[in-house]
Order: sequence, then structure tokens, then C-alpha cells
Amino acid sequence: MNGTKTNHQATVHQSGYYISLFGAALILLWIGIFKFTPTEANAIKPLIENHFLTFFVYNFVSVQSVSNTIGLIEIIIALLLIFSVKFASLKRLAGFGMITTFLITLSYLFTTPGVWKVVDGVPVTDFFILKDLMLLGFGLMILKEKK
Repeated sequence: MNGTKTNHQATVHQSGYYISLFGAALILLWIGIFKFTPTEANAIKPLIENHFLTFFVYNFVSVQSVSNTIGLIEIIIALLLIFSVKFASLKRLAGFGMITTFLITLSYLFTTPGVWKVVDGVPVTDFFILKDLMLLGFGLMILKEKK
């Protein structure tokens, strides 16, 4: 009986892991593709130009080029996640990519003027960035995973 419970727990854990992995890959792929549009390039411009690590990039390349580069990075991380199912060695690269990407994007919450607003007495932000907190956690999780 105890073995059945352990097998069931392992199956549930593995299912949750793969749902998280493919969910993270889908989000990264989708948002990465969207970065190639002028709408998204202009939407992220205030984030990029107000950040201490990226404020200078528009002096050298266009708004669309910056967005395309970020999109390409997100697509590559998504593909690393997907292919890590078959090639475990890619998992660490995906984890490092996710951690770096989402630490930077979460820091935009603190460097971009006007991101935080108070609505009915509750501080809120552009919620699309908050998904990065979960994705950062998943990146940390897969970096440690031994599989």
C-alpha cells in the first residue's frame, strides 16, 4: 500500500513538473513572439529606458531591435525548456536563463516610474510582470533538479 502511495505521489509530482515546464515554455514563447511587434516594443520602452542596466541601449539600437533581442532571448529559453525534456543537460541553461531574465524583469517594478498605482487604497502594478515571480521560482527549481 505504501508503495502505491509513493508511486502516486511521484506521478502527481512529475505531472505538475511537466505542466509547469510546458506552461513556462508556452508563456516565454508567446511573449517572445509578441516582442517582435511594434506594440510590445513601445510598451516595454519605459521599462528599458528607466532601468540602471538597460537605460543606454536606445542610444545604440532602435526600440524594435531591443524588443526583438529580448524576444529572441525569451524564445531561446522556451526552446531550451522544451528540449530539456529530451536533453537534460539543457535544463541548467534554461534555469540560468530564466533566473537572469526574471530577476531583471522583476526589478523593473522598482525602477520604472508610474508602474505602481493605488486603486481603492490597494497598491497595484501592471500585473503582467508578476507572472515573472512564478517563472523565477520555476527557474530556481529546475536549476537544482538532478534529472
